[in-house]
Amino acid sequence: MWLWLLVASILIFCAGTGRLQEPSSEALYYWPQWRGPLMTGEAPYGDPPIRWSENDHIRWKVSLPGTGHATPVVWGDYIFVLTAVPAGQENLYSYEVLAMNRKDGSLIWRRVANVEQPHEGRHIDASWASCSPVTDGEHVIASFGSRGFYCYDMDGNLQWKKDFGDLRIRYSWGEGSSPFLSGDKLIVTWDHTGNSFIAVLDKRTGKELWRKNRNDGTSWATPLVISYNGKRQIVASSIMRTRAYDLETGKELWTARGMTNNPIPTPVSANGIVYLTGGFQESVLQAISLEKAHGKASSSGAIVWKYMKDTPYVPSPLLYGGNLYFLKSNLNMLSCLNAETGEPYYSGQRLDNIVGVYASPVAAKDRVYILGRNGVCVVIRQGPRLEILATNRLTDSFSASPVIVGKDLYLRGHKYLYCIAPD
Repeated sequence: MWLWLLVASILIFCAGTGRLQEPSSEALYYWPQWRGPLMTGEAPYGDPPIRWSENDHIRWKVSLPGTGHATPVVWGDYIFVLTAVPAGQENLYSYEVLAMNRKDGSLIWRRVANVEQPHEGRHIDASWASCSPVTDGEHVIASFGSRGFYCYDMDGNLQWKKDFGDLRIRYSWGEGSSPFLSGDKLIVTWDHTGNSFIAVLDKRTGKELWRKNRNDGTSWATPLVISYNGKRQIVASSIMRTRAYDLETGKELWTARGMTNNPIPTPVSANGIVYLTGGFQESVLQAISLEKAHGKASSSGAIVWKYMKDTPYVPSPLLYGGNLYFLKSNLNMLSCLNAETGEPYYSGQRLDNIVGVYASPVAAKDRVYILGRNGVCVVIRQGPRLEILATNRLTDSFSASPVIVGKDLYLRGHKYLYCIAPD
């Protein structure tokens, strides 16, 4: 009973602070979207191992078919993984959803959503399955972008599908924006060099509830829904403008500057402030007050502070323990700022042994986990001083972000899915 009261009090307190996107109390124990239950990178009830190797703390390790950089999502005994599997002919792929058992990594069900040839190219480091799925414990919704959106129940029965046509991505670098689930609404950003828009769908039927034109150019950023003063607003980054919309009506609430020419990081929010970042060819970090934001944020005095160096290109920031953590570009250089004031505790500190970072940092139990593409994961202590607790190495390569659920840490590699857990 005391635990339920604690969770309820947290939800009530945060409803007006711009932190939670109204997750259920059950969702707080799982990882339903790519940045976790709070969309900040934090697992509030997580406590995974600090140290591991290929020979230590590996509960199970299973080979994955095909290729995909989508971060898995977790609910109950299920892990949902998206992948694109070569289908025999040149440049033909089977776009698939895998439901796997958390206990042993065994396959529960496998569904082919579509079989199709990509209509354009991708970046050498990208994949044909880079958009992460979402789940609410009743539905699992998978986006393969130009190959369509697919909603299944937990037993793998198709509930609906939706096709928005083909994205025309800048530089033909591939697709990456994940859908966002808030209550009974699914948010989709369709940002490309063609007719761009943001749309909200009914999660149960796929029916389009509203759509607003954007035409702000290509973005790979996943939108964020923030509950503030009893209302939900969507914050979506793009090249031209970052825009906030009323979730119910689609009304534009405020705008801020674009997040560089290649927007990828997802915003994070807490305590009435939303943090916007970008790091392609320039560094941008803006902390915006939701109370003051209307019209142009810069004109309404809504910009609380700015920090214009060492910001991330691909990885999204982590908001944890009152601190904002982020990496410089895709490098092994970490910064930690006071989220309220923007004061840097440390900036551009090199993490030895990590080579390249596409995964976003995650946190639990006063620890921060930073995973490199070369299989090295550095664990640091949360706080204003950089203190490395462990440096761990696996033999796989990693582009998907880590997932923490309880005492388990899930790492989706290019070849394998790992479950790291206490002995």
